[in-house]
This record gives sequence, structure tokens and C-alpha cells, in this order.
Amino acid sequence: MNMMNAAQKPHDRLAEALAEDMAAVNLMIRARMASEHAPRIPEVTAHLIEAGGKRLRPMLVLAAARLLGYAGPFHVHLAATVEFIHTATLLHDDVVDESARRRGRPTANLLWDNKSSVLVGDYLFARAFQLMVEPGNLRVLDILANASATIAEGEVLQLTAAQDLGTTEAIYLQVVRGKTAALFSAATESGAEIAGATAAQIKALFDYGDALGIAFQIVDDLLDYGGSAAVIGKNTGDDFRERKLTLPVIKAVAKANPEERVFWVRVIEKGQQDDGDLQHALSLMAKHGAMQAARADALAWAARAQTALDALPAHPLRDMLSDLAAYVVERIN
Repeated sequence: MNMMNAAQKPHDRLAEALAEDMAAVNLMIRARMASEHAPRIPEVTAHLIEAGGKRLRPMLVLAAARLLGYAGPFHVHLAATVEFIHTATLLHDDVVDESARRRGRPTANLLWDNKSSVLVGDYLFARAFQLMVEPGNLRVLDILANASATIAEGEVLQLTAAQDLGTTEAIYLQVVRGKTAALFSAATESGAEIAGATAAQIKALFDYGDALGIAFQIVDDLLDYGGSAAVIGKNTGDDFRERKLTLPVIKAVAKANPEERVFWVRVIEKGQQDDGDLQHALSLMAKHGAMQAARADALAWAARAQTALDALPAHPLRDMLSDLAAYVVERIN
């Protein structure tokens, strides 16, 4: 891994280049998450929105628009929209997953309750739709409304696919496109659309966001098993304990002999897990090269994201987006 200091990380460089726009986005987020009638809403949203996430999705909107010469002001509305959609899905996810921690802090469902998390998530979705109407661009509405449907669909698909050993890589990809890549690609595509880009430029930025999101999620799934080196750390194996069928496991299951398949049925489908099962799962993944194969997939998607940018004009922001794709997969090198 490059010995980059924190200030040189691509998302930090993006944040620096887009600082003025991001300040406007943060102001808009604060203003729009207010509620005259239900003080619980800003309480819950502030807990999550102020928690110090990287704000990657809104930055992708701003970068796409600015890269193509857009002078404003509606990229700010769209950036706030994607952050609201993202926050709404996090609130709902934590309820569905019964999570207790997010970004190192207690989740909203733990601090308040499931009802508050679900209803405040609904409120943020509604706010997102109000925001996305304001630019008055029907195509942008189309992009963001479709992404919202894809995200919800991906979440429901994950419910049935997560613990089913019949889940293929194609189904996994569909889930990942829903839960992660759809909002990345909607962010970059809507930024290009608001800038009045050509059809080729809009497609290039959609392809970039889609491939970046897929690489991002595969890396996340790999890191849950300690990365490609498969070293057990304190948080290793959360996906295993939750019986989530992610790419490294799907690859190991596809190559499993009958005896190994019995193991996977027991720990994933039946959820009967004993001490030592995680270690055994890791040894089976190592035996079949599942980690390395998943890592190769992540690198290929990151490379695809970088190639998509070739259709765009030379610009410092284009270089930062390319560096971002490389950085996402650098964590597993």
C-alpha cells in the first residue's frame, strides 16, 4: 500500500477541490432535515449525518457536474438528494440487520427505536424527492427515482439470496448493484445530466459509478474476512456470523466437494455455527483461491471504472476520480 498521508487520500483531495460546493451541500442538508412538527426527525438524522461519513456519494455528483463545466446551482440539490437517499437506506438497513453500531457509534435504532428509524428514513426519502424535483429536469428525476427503486429491490433480493447456497455470482452482482452501485452510478450520472453533457459522457459517468460501486462492495466483503490475506482480526467474520453469502463464500461454495458442501449448508443455510467454523471457512476459501479470485474481480471492476473516464475531457477532477477507483482497491493489495 502506498504510504500516502491522510491529506493525500483521493477522497480527501476531492473534498478539498469541492470544499465550497460541499459547504453549500451541508447547509442544504441541515436546512432540509429540519422538521417544524416532529423534533425527533432532526435528532435522529443529525446523529447519523453528523457522524463523520466521507460524503462520497454527494462528492461524486459535484465532481461529475464540475468536471463537465457546470456552474450551478442545482448540483448542490442533487448532492443533498443522494446523501438523503443514502442516509434513509442506512436507517432502514440497521433495523433490518438489527445492527448496534454504525461508524463506531450506537445506531439510531438502538438509541431511539426501530419505529423512529423506519419513519425518519421514510421522511428522508420524501425530502430527497422534494429536492430532486427542484432542478426541474425530468431526466434527473428519472435517474434518481430508478436508483431508489433499484436500491429497494436489491435490499429485498438480499433477504432471500443471503442465506441460500444456490445464490450465484450473477445474483450477488444484482444485489451489489442494488445496495451499493446504484447510488454511486445515479450520483455520477445525474451530475453529468445536470451539466448538459453528451450522451457518451453521461454513459461514461454512469459506467464509472457502477464499476466503482461494485469494486467498493467486493472490497468491503473481502475485508470482512480479513482481506485477501485472510488474517483473523477482531471484526473478522461479521458476514459469516450473519450468514451472508458474499463473493468469497460464493466462489468457495462453487468449488466445494460434497463434504465441504455439508459444512456450508450447516453454517450458512442452517446457521449452526461452532467455535472454529470461521477458521475452517477461511481455510476452504484459501484452498479454492476464493479470496484471490474475489480480489482479482475487484481490481478488474476498478480498472473498468478508470477506463470509463477516458471518454471525458482532461480535468484535475477526472484524475481524482481515477485515483479514487485505484484507492478503493488499494486496501486489499
